[in-house]
Amino acid sequence: MNHMPQWYPEGQVPDSDAAVSVTGLTVAASDGRLLLDNGSLEVRPGRVTALTGPSGCGKTTLLRAVAGVLPPGARRAAGRVEVLGQDVLTLEASDLRDLRRHRLAYLGQDPGSGLNPRMKVRRLLGEVAVDRSTEALRALLAEVQLPYDNAFMGRRTGELSGGQQRRVALARALARHPAVLLLDEPTAGLDPALRDEIAELLRHLAAHHRLAVALSCHDADLVSRLADDVVDLSQDTAAPPPAPRTAVRTLPEGGASRLSVSGLHAQFTQRGRRIPVLHDIDLTVAAGSSTGIVGASGSGKTTLVRAVVGLHRPTEGTVTLDGVRLSPSAHGRTREQRRRLQLVPQDPLGTLNPSRTVGATIGRPLRLHRRAGRGESPARVLELLENVGLPANFADRYPHELSGGQRQRASIARALAADPDVLVCDEVTSALDDKTASAVMDLLEDLRDSRGLALVLISHDLHLVASRTDALLVLSAGRAVESGATRELFMSPSHPVTASLVGGAVGTPTV
Repeated sequence: MNHMPQWYPEGQVPDSDAAVSVTGLTVAASDGRLLLDNGSLEVRPGRVTALTGPSGCGKTTLLRAVAGVLPPGARRAAGRVEVLGQDVLTLEASDLRDLRRHRLAYLGQDPGSGLNPRMKVRRLLGEVAVDRSTEALRALLAEVQLPYDNAFMGRRTGELSGGQQRRVALARALARHPAVLLLDEPTAGLDPALRDEIAELLRHLAAHHRLAVALSCHDADLVSRLADDVVDLSQDTAAPPPAPRTAVRTLPEGGASRLSVSGLHAQFTQRGRRIPVLHDIDLTVAAGSSTGIVGASGSGKTTLVRAVVGLHRPTEGTVTLDGVRLSPSAHGRTREQRRRLQLVPQDPLGTLNPSRTVGATIGRPLRLHRRAGRGESPARVLELLENVGLPANFADRYPHELSGGQRQRASIARALAADPDVLVCDEVTSALDDKTASAVMDLLEDLRDSRGLALVLISHDLHLVASRTDALLVLSAGRAVESGATRELFMSPSHPVTASLVGGAVGTPTV
């Protein structure tokens, strides 16, 4: 896998020295809340160090502190953070920029939000690369398992899947030839095969290029295979798991088709050329059922659900809700139709307005769709926060004050505030620890049972898909290669793509 053998000269940091040394770090928010309490970390060249612990325990805060970027309003209350022999939290702004430009790279949990949507892949890489030659840029893309032809290099961010955006962001980080590489949940939202390839890449970078690599990760199996050292930031003060909501609602007639997609085609336009991304997709979701959509990164899963909710206009095909044909664009749909069909996107920053508190963001759909009066709204916001396992005081926080997993749960709460009939979830558990992910899925199953909620679930976690869905749609290169009952497809897949995907799932699905 070594596409760039000479790019990282050995000995950037002596092997006997720690590239990163954090001791007794305590970080406090402006209101006195502790974002990290007595955190410590040591990362040496040639080694991969993993940060583990539940969502909200301080993993992202610790990584950001190493990068010299504390959350707005936060301050170091105690401890020291040294990177390559320098205390990064005392560096002048110009010195910190120089460090991050040449020696240290940080890849956040929502990498797509850091990519300029107006720039094409070629320019995204070229603006930060030490070597801007076409050959070097192609080597970067090859290193992160992306196509390196002119067509791919000419794409913009909006034409990439979530997994592809994540890998482009990783390629940008590597383009600077850093000595220290920091990654926040680098494999979240990737299919198992690609997750293992990225893990192999990180091992390769550490071993062959002597990088000091630190990452946060919820995947215990991956950590056990990838990391040389593990730092557990678990705290007893983690938020309680979500409490199931027990709303009462009359279910529709059993088996009734709630959402139906027929003959759906979609494309992107690039330099005047039409690039097909979906080909003749059919999908039916019954009231009160759960349908999983699986496929390799870039197979068209996110484009499909964006077309279903009206955010990507299809070129052909229809989407109907309870037999009523919907406009291809969300702008052409009624407010009631938009309320009934809600999306929780893969990138929660795309849902949460950075200028509004979490409470205001969740309260807006309550009032907009008349699900609660002005006097009832605050109490309902707190109930929704409790449903997704977030404390009541999170209502007063802004998105930047939340961890990636906490933002993901707030995004789910915002969608549930609209009281939807169909909830489309794109990798909603990818940034959650196992306990919280299970509790969130329990909440969604409770809503299926109590309110007849139809659930569409995109996930690369095949164990979750096997145990939490009734039906399955398998995509490959924008085509539906197989569909049917989840149990049957897991036990007897008839298409090679399905067989390769479910081959890694151990055990019989409990559906």
